[in-house]
Order: sequence, then structure tokens, then C-alpha cells
Amino acid sequence: MKKARKLTKPARKGPVIDIHAHWFPPEWVELIEAEGNQNGARVERTEKGLSLNLLRGINMITNQHVDMDIRLKAMRRQGVDMHALSLCAPMVYWAPPEFGLRLSRAFNDACSAAYLKSPDRYVGLAMLPMQAPELALLELERASALPGMRGAYMATSVNGKNLDEEAFFPVYAKCEQLRWPIFLHPTDTLAPERISKYHLRNLLGIPYEHGVAAASLMFGGVLDTFPKLEVLLSHAGGAFPWLIGRMDHGTKVRAELKHMKRLPSRYLRRFTYDTITHSPQLLSYLVDLVGADRIMLGSDYCFDMGYEQPVRFLDRVPGLSAQDRGLILGGTAARLLKI
Repeated sequence: MKKARKLTKPARKGPVIDIHAHWFPPEWVELIEAEGNQNGARVERTEKGLSLNLLRGINMITNQHVDMDIRLKAMRRQGVDMHALSLCAPMVYWAPPEFGLRLSRAFNDACSAAYLKSPDRYVGLAMLPMQAPELALLELERASALPGMRGAYMATSVNGKNLDEEAFFPVYAKCEQLRWPIFLHPTDTLAPERISKYHLRNLLGIPYEHGVAAASLMFGGVLDTFPKLEVLLSHAGGAFPWLIGRMDHGTKVRAELKHMKRLPSRYLRRFTYDTITHSPQLLSYLVDLVGADRIMLGSDYCFDMGYEQPVRFLDRVPGLSAQDRGLILGGTAARLLKI
């Protein structure tokens, strides 16, 4: 029988940290607008903002994504003290490698500048041009010396390649050496032609992407090769934690998985997860499954599929203890991001 957890709401002693908060810096937007057209993106300025037209879809960048004054008002409204700033789709993998590197540098420099201006409000998760791993490693080494940068930001796949590609291993090795967590977030999804209607690309495509990414890191030996590497799955891990029993069974009976020394369920706590489940009951079960020390507050700022009130969402989670709540609101993130 599931053990009940007492519901309490103590004051947070440390900052409330939102681990999943997207930002398009003005410098990044200006670079896209100036040079995107000659580098594979059709860029248009509309009354709603900047439209990026790529082969993989259209992305809109609005003032809400860019303006720090709007962001700060939202943070105050939500009761959030700090954002871990991250880029969002389309990221930079679509670009030619050299332009992808310049876009990554523009984002990382802007994050560091935001931290220097408001160190109690912002830290940065570094963008890397993973389509060219050698350039990604160079930028990782450079960005790691910038004030306020506390982790790396990657997509759940890189231009159709899963994350167990050996070409990515030097980047993982450097992150492990730096003790930098890697934050994973989807850009592309599986079978886009089948999920173009009903917003299924987001509703189902994003959770499935997390499942494939986590399974690739696990079955592909990345987590064993780099035993101290911390990997954060946004969107509460997507499909991954809920299919762990199926993966355990497959590991026992399938020849394709005979190389596994441990069951997949033994890797659940190798990942950390944000709170974006949109189900209080599911988040309660995730706490039971992996522990509150592996879960961090997330809002998906500023998208409609995120949380408008990420802190208040925790009020609806059954049986959340004072200790659990403190870890989720900021304790776990503060430990991983060295805040």
C-alpha cells in the first residue's frame, strides 16, 4: 500500500527556482534576423513578433519570449525567485555548423550578462552546436568559464541522431568533469507526418521524445560510461518513467538487451525530472517512484502548454510533505546548479 505523505506548506528557506524557463535574448534574435535568411531560415517580422520558417516547422518569437521586464513581472506573479534560462525550439542544430556556433555563443554570452546584472534572478544553461560535436566541445569549454553558466542544454535528438552516438561522448565527458547537469528538451519529434493534427506533436510527440532519449542514454551505455553525469528530463520525463516496467521486462527476455548489466528501473534515479505533468496524481507518483530529491520545479515559461502558476500546482499534489516541497521548489535545483 502506498505510504501517505503529510501535506504541509512551509516557507521556503532558499530561492524558488524554475528549472524550465525559456528565453530568446535580443542579441540572439538580432543575429537570426540579420543572417538567418542566408543560413537556412526564412525570417519574417510580423505584428506578433519574429517568425522563423524552417523545414521542420515554424517558430514564433514574441516579446514575452524576449523581454526581461515582462519575465520579471511573471516571476513575481508566480512566486518564483530564479529562472535557469534556456533556449527553445528551434535551438541551433538546423543551422550550418559555424552559424550554429555563433548562435550558441550569442545565447550563452547573453545568459552570462543577465546573471551579472541580476545574479539573484538568473543562471544560464549553455547552448551547444551539437550538429558539430567538435565545435560543441569548444563552446562548452568557453561557456564553462562565463559567470552564471551552470549547465548544458541539449535536444533529445540531434538532426535525427539519438544521444548514444559516440561522437557526442567527448561532450558528455566534459560535462561530467565540470559537474554540469545536462538539461534535455525536444525540438523534433518522431513521425511528424502522423502527429500534425490535434496538436499531437506537443501532446504526445514531446513525451515520446523524452522516452527515446532516456532509453538511448541508458541502453546505449552513456550513463554507465559517465557514472557521475547528471541528466534532467523536462516534462517530468515524458513517457520514460511510466514505461519502466515494460523496459524491465524487455531487458529480461530480449536478446537485443542482453548487454544490460542492470534493469532499467535501476536507472530511474540517474535522471532528474521537472514538475510538468499537468496531473497532481502523476507527480505524486513520480515523487514516490524517484524521490523528491530528483524533481525540480518547472513552468515551461512562457508557453501555453506550461504552468501559469507552477508553485500553486504543488498545492494540488496529494500528500506532499514539507521536506518534499522544499526540495522541489528549489533544494534539488540549488544543489545541481550550485546556487
